[in-house]
Amino acid sequence: MKRYQQGRGRGLAIILFLTFPLVLTWGGTGGSISGTVSDSTGAVIPDAAVTATNIETGVRITAAADSRGVYTFPLLPVGRYEVEITRPGFKPYRRSGISLDSDSAILVQAVLVPGGRTDSVTVSDSAVHAETESSQMGEVITAGQMASVPLNGRSYTDLLALQPGVAPATSLTAVSVEDVGVSALSPSGDLNPGTISINGQREFANAFMVNGSDVEEDVNMGAAIIPNLDSIAEFRILTNNFDAEYGEFSGGQINVITKSGGNRFHGNVFEFLRNTGLDARNYFSPARGVFDQNQFGATLGGPIRKNRAFFFADYQGTRLTEGVDTGQIPVPSVQERAGNLSAMAASFTTTAANGSSTPTTVSGPYWASLLSERLGYTVSAGEPYYFSAGERQVSDPSLTYSAACTTSAQCVLPGLAIRQSAWSAPATHLLEYIPAPNNANGTFSTSAFNETLRDDKGSYRLDANTGWGMLTAYYFLDEFSQDNPYPVAQGGASVPGFSAKNAGRAQLLSLSDLKTLRANAVNEFHASYLRDRTVVGMPEGGVGVSLVSQGFVTPAGTPSIVALSPQTEGVENVVFNNFSLGTNSNELTQANNTYQWLDNFSQAVRNHTFKAGAEFHYDQVNSNPIAQFNGNFLFSGSETGLDFADFLLGIPSQYNQSQLNPFYGRNRYVGVYGQDSWRVRPNLTLDYGARWDRIEPWY
Repeated sequence: MKRYQQGRGRGLAIILFLTFPLVLTWGGTGGSISGTVSDSTGAVIPDAAVTATNIETGVRITAAADSRGVYTFPLLPVGRYEVEITRPGFKPYRRSGISLDSDSAILVQAVLVPGGRTDSVTVSDSAVHAETESSQMGEVITAGQMASVPLNGRSYTDLLALQPGVAPATSLTAVSVEDVGVSALSPSGDLNPGTISINGQREFANAFMVNGSDVEEDVNMGAAIIPNLDSIAEFRILTNNFDAEYGEFSGGQINVITKSGGNRFHGNVFEFLRNTGLDARNYFSPARGVFDQNQFGATLGGPIRKNRAFFFADYQGTRLTEGVDTGQIPVPSVQERAGNLSAMAASFTTTAANGSSTPTTVSGPYWASLLSERLGYTVSAGEPYYFSAGERQVSDPSLTYSAACTTSAQCVLPGLAIRQSAWSAPATHLLEYIPAPNNANGTFSTSAFNETLRDDKGSYRLDANTGWGMLTAYYFLDEFSQDNPYPVAQGGASVPGFSAKNAGRAQLLSLSDLKTLRANAVNEFHASYLRDRTVVGMPEGGVGVSLVSQGFVTPAGTPSIVALSPQTEGVENVVFNNFSLGTNSNELTQANNTYQWLDNFSQAVRNHTFKAGAEFHYDQVNSNPIAQFNGNFLFSGSETGLDFADFLLGIPSQYNQSQLNPFYGRNRYVGVYGQDSWRVRPNLTLDYGARWDRIEPWY
């Protein structure tokens, strides 16, 4: 009992040193194996030699059972293991096929049988384990499970919802606009960044790791890096009741472990093909859009030196050409494009709170004077633009009009005809960029304009069993280029001709050392650097057309709009109620740098497994947003009641032009934690710990 109390005191001493500042500390990349050695009568066998051998690499790690027969491997790399237990006078005990996952705690109880070393007892392990040694909630998705599910895009983030408590989809859509039109930066051009709700927490509250390295995109909080699916050994989602080594994020802790090489060469070559041949035409589209997608690549792993050094390399390329369907867009009819708006008479009304409707009227003397000049007859402030029979009169709402307006003495637009001499100069020039209807119902639709994507990603991993410990180096690179024909989410056009380009490059370099210091004591050091640069919404279509040539000229002949971004000057961005046109108005260039250093120490003392660690974390965000540098017009019908009529007359509801300053954010984290896993009884384990998160404000 006395020795037990001393062990508990040492455990509490490690926990209580948490008076130091702390921040974000990421979990390790392995799991633990522990158990008790006994004989067939249940009596414990002390001082047994225990060896855990990685089946793929042949790397052997040794420990010893204490006086109570308890042994522990506090931290082992993810993989398949064989545990061998020997003691003079007993047959060797072997447990093979133990699958050790990230953050798992496997209990292997060994019963030794008297006998010589020439005999042995071998037990084959089951792939399914009931986690009785860890209180964390979460599941592991293995490489086999990922390979058995057809994935469009081959991204592990599409499998997060396999875990209970994870929302099946995100609330962010293609038209969600945040941070200059970027609601989430998509890795590899079009993959899911994983911004979903876990256990009811915010979609931006999840932690993403690759081999223990922070790969979080620091603005929208999604995954910046998504490895090739064939290079992933497994990933684990911790959804609740995290150990003290995890912090900052209240959602899920998602850690991806990549494959390593082994003593045998292994690899694969693959290609996934989808094309137009088996596709049907969209019911609402006049033609079938092109769809050609190729995803191809290969993996190769093997030994550099048997039982000592190993490598694993992978590559994946994606080529996509997809005709994007616009859907059915209401656009001006042929007669409306000529200025005949009689079919839209119902729009030239305003509805009062009591439900009665009256005609829209000229809003003030400025527009009355301008319209008088253009139309060639007198227009007065407050005069109705048009009225139909039965509408309430503007001058006396208690009365109604007996007939529709037919002369300029009655309203501004008799017969709802706007002759071209009254059109504004920009409307005359911009009308050619509005597509004409091509459907019988007066709408426009097409799938002839393609989204194209080229993405290339690859990684290289080295593992070496040295006198310094198990050294691991990992490098990942992903480059993509994407042409988006309809960059609506960035304030761009929903009609053809105004494409924008997205491009990105993500890199991760991580180094780690897993060192067994003595029996039952392990130290893990980890350092990583993440670089993620993305450009979203770079204008391409419509660029090169001067604003002056579009009629944006003052009466004196000088430009009425000064282009703040001359290199992207083009067709002016104009937004209507049902569609938009013009060059993309919002653009973002963002580069993130994340530097991470951490150290975790684990030691087993009797029936306690102590773990403590510290981390320094430094983040940089360099953001250069462009928002309406060359102007943006909105026509909602606020003057006449019809957006297209306002456009022809040159009466915008809103004009925006701005110049945003770059944002260079810096942030530091420092963290310390301590925890203990106490096996009170063979069927009772108590996990407890403490941490202190110190998070500096961005500066």
